[in-house]
Amino acid sequence: MEQTPAPTPDDPAEPVFRRKVFYIPGYDPIHPRRYRELYRKEGAAQARITGYALTLIPRKGGGPYGWRVKTVMPARTEAEFEVLVWSDLVRSSMEKGIPGTYLQMVRTAWAYIGSGALFALMRLRKGPMIAALYPIGLLILQLMLALLAGWGFYRIGALLHPALGALLGLGVIPLILQTFRRYDNRVFAYYLMHDYAYSAQSDGANPPELEVRMTEFAARIRAALTACDEVLVVGHSSGAHLAVSILSDLIRAGLPKKSPALAFLSLGHVVPMVSFLPKANRLRGDLAYLSASPALTWVDVTAPGDGCAFALCDPVSVTGVAPADKRWPLVMSAAFTQTLSPERWKDLRWRFFRLHFQYLCAFDRPGDYDYFQITAGPLTLSDRYQDRAPSKSRIETPLSPWRST
Repeated sequence: MEQTPAPTPDDPAEPVFRRKVFYIPGYDPIHPRRYRELYRKEGAAQARITGYALTLIPRKGGGPYGWRVKTVMPARTEAEFEVLVWSDLVRSSMEKGIPGTYLQMVRTAWAYIGSGALFALMRLRKGPMIAALYPIGLLILQLMLALLAGWGFYRIGALLHPALGALLGLGVIPLILQTFRRYDNRVFAYYLMHDYAYSAQSDGANPPELEVRMTEFAARIRAALTACDEVLVVGHSSGAHLAVSILSDLIRAGLPKKSPALAFLSLGHVVPMVSFLPKANRLRGDLAYLSASPALTWVDVTAPGDGCAFALCDPVSVTGVAPADKRWPLVMSAAFTQTLSPERWKDLRWRFFRLHFQYLCAFDRPGDYDYFQITAGPLTLSDRYQDRAPSKSRIETPLSPWRST
């Protein structure tokens, strides 16, 4: 049987739906190019699986980092993507050295234990808590192994002379610790420790340099509120709680007249890791404000299979700041065990960091969550999920020990 050729994005058809997408990464020191290449690869895969046409066009010249996408799904859509970059701040925060990282570990542990946040977080989801305790445990193990090796070399060298033993013992400890750090790209102990420490260093308050960057992001989003059908802000991981505050500032300042639809898609959020801390007043106030705002649509997507996210935890409700007129977010599951084939799930199940990015990737058995249709398809986020009920297994119990705004 002869098959009908798939449509192409250049086919003449009207109307063309136009969208501006702002992507806010999580705590990631890598160049934003990785997100463009991820979109190119996974978008092509999802297009083959689902049967639509998608073409990515790299942006040339100077200016903000981004790309363009043309699709036929079956209506034509043109989407312009921009990555709101803060990777330079991330890289700067990671330049602590080995002693500085261990000092961070002690301060971060005390920030969560001393404030009572850790015990409240443990009542939500086990996965993120394991992810949080993992770098602490591994860094302590690395230090113990280095000290043990130092003791062994001291004993061997002391057989010849005590000074030689001391020299060998003290010399081998930093050497072993440096070796562990050199291969951290395989175990992520230092990376995760810096990640958690960045939020905990001010007990949940945003660092000044991050506030400056967030103000710049809000200005960029405001400038886009013209000449398109939808402005969509996507916040992944730590980027989700940044987006909450950025959008709150934007809406409080007043949106331009005749603004297009404004939408917010939060993916794999870790909001409680910040909102449960004592000085996260800004974030808690923004969560309460945004959750009642009629100026946007907010959909929150997580999955129990993602051990690094607070899956199906309503970030507003669990923080204990839900107002009486709360309307957002719509909490729904990407349901990895259903939207990934058994073979694909088996391959990814224990690849925890890869699963944390699955929201940005193709699904071989897609349900009603398709990242590429949301970001480059002809429906606004509001229209796409207007009849979607929230996940029944969502968690809304207020658990934060700190609720001031």
